[in-house]
Amino acid sequence: MPFCKFCKDNNIPFKKNEIMKNHTSFKIGGKADFYVECCCDECLKAVVLECKKLELPYFIIGKGSNILVSDNGVEGVVISLCGFSELLLKDDVITVGAGVSLANLCNFALENSLSGLEFAYGIPGSVGGALYMNAGAYGGEMSQAVISAKSMDKDGNIREIAVGDMQLGYRKSIFKTNGEIILSVSFKLKKDNKNDIKARMDDFMSRRKDKQPLEFPSAGSTFKRPEGYFAGALIEKNNLKGVSVGGAMVSEKHAGFVINYNNATASDVKELMEKIKKIVKTNDGVDLEPEVIFIGKE
Repeated sequence: MPFCKFCKDNNIPFKKNEIMKNHTSFKIGGKADFYVECCCDECLKAVVLECKKLELPYFIIGKGSNILVSDNGVEGVVISLCGFSELLLKDDVITVGAGVSLANLCNFALENSLSGLEFAYGIPGSVGGALYMNAGAYGGEMSQAVISAKSMDKDGNIREIAVGDMQLGYRKSIFKTNGEIILSVSFKLKKDNKNDIKARMDDFMSRRKDKQPLEFPSAGSTFKRPEGYFAGALIEKNNLKGVSVGGAMVSEKHAGFVINYNNATASDVKELMEKIKKIVKTNDGVDLEPEVIFIGKE
């Protein structure tokens, strides 16, 4: 096959028919036609251009923490950026590869007595995915600390983009619409006492463990926060805690999470989400919009 030959000729590690449940926090998903891990700009550019040449669709993932992969798998190429793992410090600016986990970024900031990312400690996923979604928690979000990012377009062109041009809002960014791939992100932080930073990080983590079902696979918050409401509160109000479809269940600990409690399929999760949406719309007149991103074949 042409893509296999390309990877072999360029010494790019790849897998055929890779099971995606092994690469998502939901632990759900069928096979990707091809799975490639890139660790540098040159490798990524080569793969993207080859996909364009062969007319193969591709999808970028980091830690796979906010996606639901179809039971029927993914057509084309799944490109993992987990190898984009640089962590560089200059003065009070940290530049970090898109594949670095938020936990590692927060600990790196702590080691260097830099404050501004404590809210992100415990958010699953990678830095690239967090910026893509403008992830946030406990009153903080990525837009408050980011100053710039490096990205690549579908033609392999790389540019630096300032935070003011990222169109960051609640769970949205320009990257969701322009198709550019986030390669690295720079954060401007501020010096603070290491013990105080650690105390805030520990507090946020403790709150997460108390309130969120971290013991089960999930994709984090299932629905976005509707204006004027909280999704979890609406779902709980409608007595949906513990309701299940197949192996998917509304968490009994936090109604805002659909969890994989017993080998759930993507179909189980989607059916449960539709059930939740319908009941909340009927009883409260509120449209719940998924925060989870669906990928793969229908």
